[in-house]
Amino acid sequence: MTTAEPAPLAWFKSSYSGNEGGACLEAAMTPHSIHVRDSKAPARAQLAFGASEWTAFIRFATAC
Repeated sequence: MTTAEPAPLAWFKSSYSGNEGGACLEAAMTPHSIHVRDSKAPARAQLAFGASEWTAFIRFATAC
């Protein structure tokens, strides 16, 4: 029996991000989680959040 490789993540940056190379994050979504990484160092560690945690973060961030 072989195990299927997970599909590669489709990373995207905010439309507010410029091409100047500042401090940007990239995000990728799967059916069960949202992944976040530093766009300047994509090979380094990334974070993964469940949908409810991501929703809570977005609500907090947009309320500030």
